[in-house]
Amino acid sequence: MAGETTCWAQQGHQVICVEGDKKTTQISKRAAGLDGVGSALALHHKALGKVFEVRCLHIPVRDRTPFEGLVTIVEKTVRLEHASSPNKPIYLVGDSFGGCLVLATAAHNPEIDLVVILANPATSFDRSQLQPLFPLSEAWPDELYNAVPYLLSFIMGDPVKMARVNIDHRLPRRLQIEQLFQNLIALLPCLSDLVDIVPKDTLIWKLKLLKSAASYTNSRIHAVKAEVLVLSSGNDYMLPSGDEAQRLKSSLKNCTVRYFKDNGHTILLEDGVNLLTVIKGTGKYRRSRTINFVTDFVPPSMSEFKYGYDELVGLLSFATGSAMFSTLDDGKIVKGLHGVPNEGPVLFVGNHMLMGLEACSLVLEFLRERNIMVHGIAHPDVLREREWVSSPEFSFTDWMKVMGAVPVTASNLFKLLSTKSHVLLYPGGARESLHHRGEEYRLFWPDQQEFVRMAARFGATIVPFGTVGKDDIAELVLDYKDLMKIPVLNDYIRNATSSSIRIRDKSKGEVANQELYLPGLLPKLPGRFYFLFGKPIATKGRKEEILKDRENAKQLYLHIKSEVEGCIAYLLKKREEDPYRNIVDRTVYHALHSPLHEVPAFDP
Repeated sequence: MAGETTCWAQQGHQVICVEGDKKTTQISKRAAGLDGVGSALALHHKALGKVFEVRCLHIPVRDRTPFEGLVTIVEKTVRLEHASSPNKPIYLVGDSFGGCLVLATAAHNPEIDLVVILANPATSFDRSQLQPLFPLSEAWPDELYNAVPYLLSFIMGDPVKMARVNIDHRLPRRLQIEQLFQNLIALLPCLSDLVDIVPKDTLIWKLKLLKSAASYTNSRIHAVKAEVLVLSSGNDYMLPSGDEAQRLKSSLKNCTVRYFKDNGHTILLEDGVNLLTVIKGTGKYRRSRTINFVTDFVPPSMSEFKYGYDELVGLLSFATGSAMFSTLDDGKIVKGLHGVPNEGPVLFVGNHMLMGLEACSLVLEFLRERNIMVHGIAHPDVLREREWVSSPEFSFTDWMKVMGAVPVTASNLFKLLSTKSHVLLYPGGARESLHHRGEEYRLFWPDQQEFVRMAARFGATIVPFGTVGKDDIAELVLDYKDLMKIPVLNDYIRNATSSSIRIRDKSKGEVANQELYLPGLLPKLPGRFYFLFGKPIATKGRKEEILKDRENAKQLYLHIKSEVEGCIAYLLKKREEDPYRNIVDRTVYHALHSPLHEVPAFDP
């Protein structure tokens, strides 16, 4: 019912922004609801504007254009944009009523490359929880109608979540509460304006328009060929959005769903939902007909970095208190990341700890200390869509994509190095991160030297590194061998991994044949993660030497492996000298002296 529809694109993309009830890019700050002023875009247009050119469609309050006429207006703009740049995607975002509008447009234009994003679409209007009340709308006395906008505004969205928007969660709790009350009070005048924005006759018209829009669109859903992303709220009291998301997923050929269990109908106006972040995390942002994980990557914003640092790995960062060390060109080990080259391409090659817990801390620390974006090369199964999950939430996997993770393929590594990126590679892969008991800190690397030859091709600097600390976080009590001895559970593991993506030839040994599973862990009182980045190894000027002579490539490969093992051995020995290895000691120091990342460790 909020009727916002947005369509846009960036850097040569097809660009349109259709806002359910607007024909300009002006953004209203009024609360969303039946007003039709396009306020759902208010929290997102600045972020979107950095990546897209945003345009809006406005339907004046007194306008009585039927639904088919509105579809025609949107179609005309879409076709004009497509004609100007036929190889670029056009993004259409529909919120509630706008969801009907953009789906109908997509159904009429299957030949145009469209990415359709739906926020609680009103295609389920005929099953609305408030359906019994709508036939009585014409009989409402004017005195009662004055209270309707207030009632609907509170039904459609969560006022507290709206008021929490833009409150800095790093502030002391007292200041957060003060800002929350101030924002709640500021919402009240906006709600009172709704009576003037949506008079009674307009409300009656919009309800009829919604009914016809849902009917018209549902009869044409079978013709939609576009890529679709549905954002579904768990606390939508206007529409059965959860069930509708599942219906659309089963009805549309290329549909992804993200479920936000704590949000209401006006999801785009509530705290905790960043539209651009969702687009990036679900892999929907692209500049051409197919996504390129490297060239289509948009670096995380400051707000995304803060959320990742505070919320996603906040507890892990607090528990592990990562201590970073690096090696200068002269071989001297120093605190921090000063020994790591600024200019790419740089290839970080190191050991995986249990379940790859160290990767998140590494990526975020490079952003915090050096403002360097490190692209992690991840197993494709980790990043791919979980088709068997009925209501997938925006997950940690999605955030990995936001923070630069890409599937491990030769082509992706080629593209990253060719764009002079900083790349994080674990040759041991799943076999190393899912090692067995008694195999702590052992390297399980393949015999091939593919990454060495690729690095030499682009003159990349290789930085070997070691990480320790997993044994201070948890004890591995059930490994793969143990789990496969348990009836039923072993069949579950076989079935779950039967469809997993094989990234290496099975003939390459155990490093290529690791099944994916969750080991049994026993948590321990946290110790600390330690990282040591070894002396950078330059391959610039050695292209011919390494590419043409496999023996040279092998020797360099073995040297890198030896350096990683040396870094691990150094850290295992030196961490015994750290007075703040235990979380209790670090917490006390942090409370008395400094931020968590400044708690000292051993002297290198």
